[in-house]
Amino acid sequence: MDRDIRTVDDVLRLLDGLFAPEADRWTEGAAAWWDGFYTERDKSVPFFAAKPDENLASYLERGLIAPGRALDLGCGPGRNALWLAAHGFDVDAVDLSLAAIAWAEERARQAGPGAAGAGDRVGGVRFHCGDAFTLTADSTSELCGPYDLVYDSGCFHHLPPHRRVSHLALLERVLAPGGHFALTCFAAGRMGSELPDAAFYREPGLHGGLAYTPDSLRRIFGDLEELELRPMRQEPADSALFGEEFLWTALFRRPA
Repeated sequence: MDRDIRTVDDVLRLLDGLFAPEADRWTEGAAAWWDGFYTERDKSVPFFAAKPDENLASYLERGLIAPGRALDLGCGPGRNALWLAAHGFDVDAVDLSLAAIAWAEERARQAGPGAAGAGDRVGGVRFHCGDAFTLTADSTSELCGPYDLVYDSGCFHHLPPHRRVSHLALLERVLAPGGHFALTCFAAGRMGSELPDAAFYREPGLHGGLAYTPDSLRRIFGDLEELELRPMRQEPADSALFGEEFLWTALFRRPA
């Protein structure tokens, strides 16, 4: 007889098992899936292009954010992390997928010394492969913050509902007072599953990712001050920026 539930972490791990019964934790199953996804680099995937999100560039251009210490969650091949580094940010970038991190480090080396790969924090990026929730919870880790900017481009909508608790706890731990949290995620009616949260536990699986409405994002991140929430601007293929209209973009600030 198992009676192992004692803490919130125990509950989260139990629910993780519904989404990855073949692994010890949901993150392990997700890492294996994303490794396969990023190994096929020649696929026609819009965000494989080495260019930053249009909203991120817009925040800096309009003075809504300023260079400082940044954490890129679910960095993928590093397109936003490298752009931030090139614009004066000191960047830590995290992804579950070793294949994604390897690709990001290749791009960093190709970009030159100003955006070097692992081990270089002098105006560059340090890439980390692992679970950001665990890595940032270790008080001895260099990822424990504080960060002036936490950026999440496409990670949040691939989390099972219960892991929003972990996401919010991460922001509480590492986001500096007065710091900014920026997000892009699937927009309801345009991309992603609109099933209610409970349905994901009746028939586990993320159905390609969860869609969100502006009201749901405001409710989830209600402890932060909303600065902007809008659809991402569609960018043409030859643009220097990434933009797809099926995404929401949001910028929040932690009260000082």
